[in-house]
Amino acid sequence: MLGICDRVVQTALMSKTKRVLLWVMAAFYCVGGFNHLYNPDFYVAIMPPGLPNPEWLNVLSGLAEIILGVFVLEPKVRVLAAWGIIALLIAVYPANLWVWVENVGAGGPGTGNEIGNLIRQPFQILFIVWAWWYTRPDGDTVAG
Repeated sequence: MLGICDRVVQTALMSKTKRVLLWVMAAFYCVGGFNHLYNPDFYVAIMPPGLPNPEWLNVLSGLAEIILGVFVLEPKVRVLAAWGIIALLIAVYPANLWVWVENVGAGGPGTGNEIGNLIRQPFQILFIVWAWWYTRPDGDTVAG
C-alpha cells in the first residue's frame, strides 16, 4: 500500500501539464506498440532491406513500445523507461530516414506520402525531447 501512496505523491508533485503529457506519451507508445502486433504487414513493408528477420524485429519493437509506455508511468523506473524510449527512437531513426528518402509506404518504396514522410522526420526529434523531459527531475528546466 505504501508503494501506491508514494506513486500518488510523486505524481502529484509533477506539474499538471507534465503529468497529462506523461499519460499521453504512455498511451501513444502503448497504442503504437499494439499496432505493430495488430498490423505487422505495414511495419514490415517500411523496414529497410537487409535487416534480419523483419517480422521478429517488428514484434520486438512493438513489445518494447508497450513495455516502455507502461513503465514510464511508474515513478521508480520512469527515468530508465524514458531513456529506453530515447534509445528506441534513435534505433529506428535510420529506418525513418529510409522511409523518407525512398518514399516508402505500405506498398514498399515509391508508394509513400512524400509530404507525410518528410514531416515525420522532425517529429522524431520532438519525441526524443519529449521523452528526455521525463529523465529530468521535476522542476528542472533545460537550462538546469
